[in-house]
Amino acid sequence: MLFPFRAAKGDGPLAASPLEVRGLTVAYNRKPVLWSVDYTAPSRGLIAIVGPNGAGKSTFIKACLGLVPAVSGTVRVHGGPVGRRRALIGYVPQRESVDWDFPASALDVVAMGRYGMIGWCRPVGRAHREAARACLDRVGMADFADRQIGQLSGGQQQRVFLARALAQEAKVYFMDEPFAGVDAATERAVIQVMRDLDAAGRTVICVHHDLQTVADYFDHVLLMNTRVIGAGPVATTLTAEMLRQTYGGRLGPGDIPGTGPGIGAGAALPVRTGAA
Repeated sequence: MLFPFRAAKGDGPLAASPLEVRGLTVAYNRKPVLWSVDYTAPSRGLIAIVGPNGAGKSTFIKACLGLVPAVSGTVRVHGGPVGRRRALIGYVPQRESVDWDFPASALDVVAMGRYGMIGWCRPVGRAHREAARACLDRVGMADFADRQIGQLSGGQQQRVFLARALAQEAKVYFMDEPFAGVDAATERAVIQVMRDLDAAGRTVICVHHDLQTVADYFDHVLLMNTRVIGAGPVATTLTAEMLRQTYGGRLGPGDIPGTGPGIGAGAALPVRTGAA
């Protein structure tokens, strides 16, 4: 069942790509982490960002959000500068970057996603709290609304932050390894939310580390290792040869999903059917 988001056609025309990145370069201590990245996201379909550790995947998301400074380049969301499009953006960070000792309940955390509509330093009214509670219910966490966020399991915490992103009612969602360290039930819940968002006309761009499930979960892939190695539909881009270019010598034959006798280096890997 789809979540009750308004379909994109009811939101007015958005002709521009949901995300356009041109010449994006980011450096830490003068060492480039991203180098001259160009990328245009498709308007439909779930998008995975794939690459080895240290490839700049999380930095790419943070640079798109304006959370880390860029040496050069531009980022536009639905045709406008990211600084003017923040109301259109939802973000699910890595769990490791969150202070779980912060004295807030699950409902408080989700209600933070409504601040763009409420305004800063204004109380969260009943309507917004009910909207936040509905988002918790969508991810199966309604019974934990009053639980302190640090008292939840890792999978439960991830669901709460997913609910917070839903509460923003954004058009473009960035998710940084939402499946990392979660149980199977949470993984199923997360992918269902992602598919519902896609069906409702939203864009989901997700850092993903499990090569074995890329073709099952996603429609498009951005292969990255400091620079863009390749981008496009999973069916034509997620090939054994492209993965070898992305990961270099860090991939063995058993690490490439779908490879085996009869699958050549340039062959496309199996993809999911019935994509949302």
